[in-house]
Amino acid sequence: METWKEFRAAPLAGWIKPGITSMAPAKLIRLATIPFMLVALAGCLVGPNYVRPKTEIPPSYKELKGWKQAQPQASIPRGQWWKIFGDPELNSLEAQVSITNQNLAAAEAQFREALAAVQVARAGYFPVVTAGISTSQTRIGTGFSSSGSAVSGAPVSSSSTTSELRLSGDVSWELDLWGEIRRTVEASRASAQASAADLEGVLLAATGQLAEDYFQLRALDSEQQILHTTVAAYGEFLRLTKNRYATGVASQADVLQAQTQLKTAEAQEINIGVQRAQLEHAIALLMGKAPSDVSIPPSPLNLAPPPVPAGIPSELLERRPDIAAAERAVSAANAEIGVAIAAFYPTVTLNASGGFEATNVAQWLAWPSRFWSLGPGILGQPIFEGGLLRAESEEVRAAYDAAVANYRQTVLTAFQQVENELAALRILEREALVQDEAVEAAKKSVVVETNQYKAGVVSALDVITTQTIALSDELTAANILGQRMVADALLIQYLGGGWQAGSLPLCE
Repeated sequence: METWKEFRAAPLAGWIKPGITSMAPAKLIRLATIPFMLVALAGCLVGPNYVRPKTEIPPSYKELKGWKQAQPQASIPRGQWWKIFGDPELNSLEAQVSITNQNLAAAEAQFREALAAVQVARAGYFPVVTAGISTSQTRIGTGFSSSGSAVSGAPVSSSSTTSELRLSGDVSWELDLWGEIRRTVEASRASAQASAADLEGVLLAATGQLAEDYFQLRALDSEQQILHTTVAAYGEFLRLTKNRYATGVASQADVLQAQTQLKTAEAQEINIGVQRAQLEHAIALLMGKAPSDVSIPPSPLNLAPPPVPAGIPSELLERRPDIAAAERAVSAANAEIGVAIAAFYPTVTLNASGGFEATNVAQWLAWPSRFWSLGPGILGQPIFEGGLLRAESEEVRAAYDAAVANYRQTVLTAFQQVENELAALRILEREALVQDEAVEAAKKSVVVETNQYKAGVVSALDVITTQTIALSDELTAANILGQRMVADALLIQYLGGGWQAGSLPLCE
């Protein structure tokens, strides 16, 4: 099976096998097919020609107001959009998705299946040529003459056996007078393009999900680092409280409170390992590997969300593979209407056959032993079929209406997803600024409260309360940064990841 990288790198001609473009050079077949080919090429093309359905497109994104736009040079790398984050570890993980992800392998196989369907449909343009050889023996009974007819009167006293040798070839060609074959090819081609867009969509979803999981994992690493530092600080405070208790300055309740706070922080640090392991296993699955084969060393999240060029809403129609797939499905459904309409008209075929036949080998291939036949055939419409053709026509028209509705819903959903992430980035950026100020204030409060506790001005409970607030603020800040990175990755994914509809194969 071709790999996804080979599919992306190989020219289209390498994926689409050439059809039959020549046939046996028999003069009879050539002379017979040329005039009918001219008639077929001049035939009608029934059914509506495709026009892309109109959709409601807003002039601009609502949530861009109040949010700083990316500079023109801040473009999304086409194909490898994750490189915009500048994280080598993420780049290494993403590069393995397109090689071993099994969902991607299945989508690639479905695309090859769609390409083969195009070739199946294109085969209808050409005649079907068959050849065969046969031999038979016939025994005539005693009650028949040598000519095979019944004999009146006395029966014939002897029987006879004859042999027949036959070498024949047949040509059958359906003329595409009403465009049924052309519409079928058109539908298959659009379906193949939709399959190609689906393949791009699966790749984008897999790489996008990996980026989301990766940033969530790195946010957990940051939280784990904060908790590790906090546990050390809580340990120092517990020793301080024990020393004060030993000198009679602090109470046993102070020691127990400090000890409880320390153990709670240690339990939080351990608990983070559960979610981190699950995210690591999810990343392994996206890479098409067993969880035991993937290990990502801990590293705190120290990136800043890069600016992402959102563009204008109308560009989204050409950027998203799911929108392209939905639009191509509409085109395929439109062509199927033409196929259904063509079924109302008679089918015209050209049939020709020829060969040699004889009763013995010596005369088999001799010129006098030749035979041939040539003539068109017209298959008329059934007189009564219970409304089958009309029902089939209504069926494909309803399928077209459904495809249009799905396309428009896909466009609306795309706008919603982009607006959601634009709002998330704008709001989270403001929240991060405020939260950073809260973290700095909480850190200063811990220092002040600890010094006052040493001086005997405040109780241990006051210090512990302040420390708890500081820890909560730091964890919240780390979580907000993780949300911002995930929102940035989602925005790039919802903007198409640098993909363009112009990269769809022609499938011809």
